[in-house]
Amino acid sequence: GSGAMLPAGRTNMATMRAIRIDDYGPPERLRMAEVAVPEPGPGEVRVRLSLAGVSFGDVYMRRGYYRAPHTYATVLPYIPGIDGTGRVDALGAGVTSLREGDRVAYCLGFHSYAEQAVVPAWKAVPVPDGIPDDVAVTCMVNGQTAYYLTHVLAPLERGQTCLVHAAAGSVGQLVVQLAKSRGARVLATTGTAEKAEIARRVGADVVIPYRDVDFRDAVMEETGGVGVHVAYDSVGAATIKRTLKCLRRRGLCVLYGAASGPVEGDAAIAPMPDLAESGSVFLTRPNLAHYMTDEFEVRRCADALFGAYATGRIEVAIDRAFDLADARLAHERLEARSTTGKLLLRL
Repeated sequence: GSGAMLPAGRTNMATMRAIRIDDYGPPERLRMAEVAVPEPGPGEVRVRLSLAGVSFGDVYMRRGYYRAPHTYATVLPYIPGIDGTGRVDALGAGVTSLREGDRVAYCLGFHSYAEQAVVPAWKAVPVPDGIPDDVAVTCMVNGQTAYYLTHVLAPLERGQTCLVHAAAGSVGQLVVQLAKSRGARVLATTGTAEKAEIARRVGADVVIPYRDVDFRDAVMEETGGVGVHVAYDSVGAATIKRTLKCLRRRGLCVLYGAASGPVEGDAAIAPMPDLAESGSVFLTRPNLAHYMTDEFEVRRCADALFGAYATGRIEVAIDRAFDLADARLAHERLEARSTTGKLLLRL
């Protein structure tokens, strides 16, 4: 398997460096290990990685939120990492869409915190020459998420108003820009003056400093008491109940993350008080995997994002790159919610 350990007594097998989790828990669980180089099966390619992306999905997997049989099932020992970029260095049987040496980026692969990773060929998109590696990988989990939220799940329409939490984060900045590209008015929440400036720079119409004001009151003031058509909430437990109260009648709340913790226990949603009484509103908790299901969907999204970047219609924020050995520091930085762009691991 992709994360296989070396069998006892075998020393001539090719090995590589990877970050492995042997038990779920805090960032210290991320440990460097020497593991067998994976071989691509039918329909798969192996990528020699230059960069791996770090995302909240990796954090949730490390904490054990996504144990089997979850859509993104993890089984210990586990090599995290769901997006990356590099060059194809081996083809599995039947792969005709790519060649060895092609520069590709992918999302919803597994085991990217490693020197080489095997992914289904349909998930690996060719990267045009004008797109740097760091931008290419940021257009994967982060870009694909922002794209399906604004263009596929419920395509925003000119004249609609949306609320974007965590608007200065890597995904948030892209959601703001893509929402604006569809003609929507964007209300953004941020936690600091520095992050407010970032949200304004990428196009937010109104920035709400959620630590200073009640964001629900601010949304109602900005919408004449009506509420927004769509709210994008990646924060989770700390915000979800008030986010639902920001919607207009029959509005849509898209809960796509849990930076403050999962929506359960005291934060759990009760249909009558939280949905019906908020105006017969809709709540969806989508998985990216259900919106990027085949080569057509993946390439349509990548082409749109690469094209928008190449023509200067979107900017792509990179926070910083860490060495693979410092994966723990990357997770700590992400969990501190101090990032203003994509975190990367250099391979």
